[in-house]
Amino acid sequence: MKKGIYLLPNTLTLCGMFCGFYAILAAFKGHFVYGAWAILIANIFDGLDGWVARLTNSTTKFGVELDSLSDLVAFGVAPAVLVYSWALQPFGRVGWGAAFLFVICGALRLARYNVQMGTTESKAFTGLPIPGAGTVVASLVLFYSEVWGATGGRNYIILFLPFLLAALMVSTLRFHGLKEINFRERKPFWLLVVIVTALVLIFMYPEIVLFLFAIIYVIWGIIEGTYLFHKKRRMREIRP
Repeated sequence: MKKGIYLLPNTLTLCGMFCGFYAILAAFKGHFVYGAWAILIANIFDGLDGWVARLTNSTTKFGVELDSLSDLVAFGVAPAVLVYSWALQPFGRVGWGAAFLFVICGALRLARYNVQMGTTESKAFTGLPIPGAGTVVASLVLFYSEVWGATGGRNYIILFLPFLLAALMVSTLRFHGLKEINFRERKPFWLLVVIVTALVLIFMYPEIVLFLFAIIYVIWGIIEGTYLFHKKRRMREIRP
């Protein structure tokens, strides 16, 4: 700290934190769609700060800790406040309990990530990353508002979602991330076609496509984790 800090990656990190703070204020005012978009935009800054830090060789312990604090605000507290204000208030104590459990498990997920950094977390993520959990909540708000409009009364499916995401964040299921992809290597041509098609669909129907992508990401992690669990179990049974 006596030598100073790197401005660019840390500024990007704080921009992500600001998006989370704005989402909280928007939720308080009932502007749920604006709050959801703010959380999704925070994903961009969350990806950029790490990428810029690695590109400029400016990764520091200070930056790592600041990034965790920013993630807790943008993808932990902000989605919890958003989903509670949007749909969980009719459930009373159960509603705010579900929202708070989401925050707790998000904090535990970040703490575990920092401890495991450079070891088991070097490639795939252990447990659902907190940005992924926050993205599911934000994209759900956009999807529901686009398809059905405002929520009415008690929706038990939405109530179940924070519990599910909280459990996935502290689980040992494996979830993949962009850091596993080496962009310097040559890739098949069809992969470029898939990426371009996905971007076009996002621009055409962002509320629907972003939610579908988020749900597919979660379901894929559950399926892969279940398959690996049964595979390891069978291997232990085969061994004498």
